[in-house]
Amino acid sequence: MTVKFDEVIRSVQEKGAQATADELICNVEEEFGSAPLIYKKLEDMPEALIAHLLYKNAVGEGGCLPPKTVELISLAVGSALRCDHCTEYHMRAAKLMGASKEEILEAVLIAGMLANSSVLANAYRVVDPDEEPCGAACSIK
Repeated sequence: MTVKFDEVIRSVQEKGAQATADELICNVEEEFGSAPLIYKKLEDMPEALIAHLLYKNAVGEGGCLPPKTVELISLAVGSALRCDHCTEYHMRAAKLMGASKEEILEAVLIAGMLANSSVLANAYRVVDPDEEPCGAACSIK
């Protein structure tokens, strides 16, 4: 969902924050079939919801990565953070952006691999705190 900054600001000025937030939620639900849990929770704070959506748009849709890639990254992060709501929403969004089942599975497998590596690296640092923390990998320039 593309949220145009100027249009949203104009809408807030004309309709108010609550009406604009309600409209944005409806747009998300129409496009993706539902709105993420965080949007629903932020409905009670329309200014925060609007700010979040404007920020999300600036980062996710204003850059050079294609929308499908952004959704696959979002899916991977949601999976790695073990957020069922994020994983489900971004999986659905990735499919709508044209991601194949294989691309979705690969994104989730990469997320799992990195999450597992992070767990192992942290555990090894706790087990042997006097050992060099991560060697040359920490000083990549």
